[in-house]
Amino acid sequence: MEARDQIAAHLSTIRDFIRWGMTQFQRAGLYYGHGTDNPLDEAVALVLHCLYLPYDQLDAVIDARLTPEERHLVLDALETRFVERVPVPYITGEAWFAGYPFTVDDRVLIPRSPLAELIEQGFEPWVGEQPVERVLDLCTGSGCIGIACALYLPEAEVVLADISQDALDVAEANIVRHGVQDRVEAVQSDLFSELQHEEFDIIVSNPPYVDALDMASLPPEYRHEPELALAAGDDGLDLVRTILREAADHLSEHGLLIVEVGNSWEALEEAYPLVPFTWIEFERGGHGVFLLTREQLDACADHF
Repeated sequence: MEARDQIAAHLSTIRDFIRWGMTQFQRAGLYYGHGTDNPLDEAVALVLHCLYLPYDQLDAVIDARLTPEERHLVLDALETRFVERVPVPYITGEAWFAGYPFTVDDRVLIPRSPLAELIEQGFEPWVGEQPVERVLDLCTGSGCIGIACALYLPEAEVVLADISQDALDVAEANIVRHGVQDRVEAVQSDLFSELQHEEFDIIVSNPPYVDALDMASLPPEYRHEPELALAAGDDGLDLVRTILREAADHLSEHGLLIVEVGNSWEALEEAYPLVPFTWIEFERGGHGVFLLTREQLDACADHF
């Protein structure tokens, strides 16, 4: 690679740096799976982030020249992406979920769950006419799922639970960022261990569900995320089994359990062939999210 100063000398405008970044991303064979699916969007995100410029004004500034200091800031960000394979949201410190920005770093997973679509719809048609007064976001990580629930269900109280205090520190920052301190609290808990006698109308969870085979073949980008939030044993169901066994004790009479298991959905159906999982379909893509009612969980208790 050319020396940094020589590269900077040959690149001048925002357009130059976006094009150069795309070339380096393509040459490095990067993996895209943390909010974008192509090198153009990633290069644009990083360049504009470094320059404190909004996306909707790119056309107006794309041929603007960068100062020497700005050139090196942009190069740092682009090189972090293609040399170290760090995902873009960890470089910018921000990811979007359900239409809202969330603070993220390598203490938490980068938000990318299809649950966003369900939350934006207020969990319709599944909740029906039943009021949603309390929601539990189990294995909350950054808090994006639970906080989004609070934003789309403005009457609901929400509990964010996670075993990782590091993750909860990020979730607390996001609670403050979105001004929902009056309705959202974060609790350190190993699944339901610290939630005795707590009851919720909806338990929603994106727990660790990556099986051993998939963990061994993860792209380098995913290696920057906390393993605690990904790995879930040989079949990816280590935590899901406990959730299925204990969730009914924490659901209201008409409560719903909604859990994302991703690629482990086949292992789940094989493990529990008599459980009537409802697999939610998403217009924007995504799979592996099941729903069970409190009544179904009670009826299937012997299978868990």
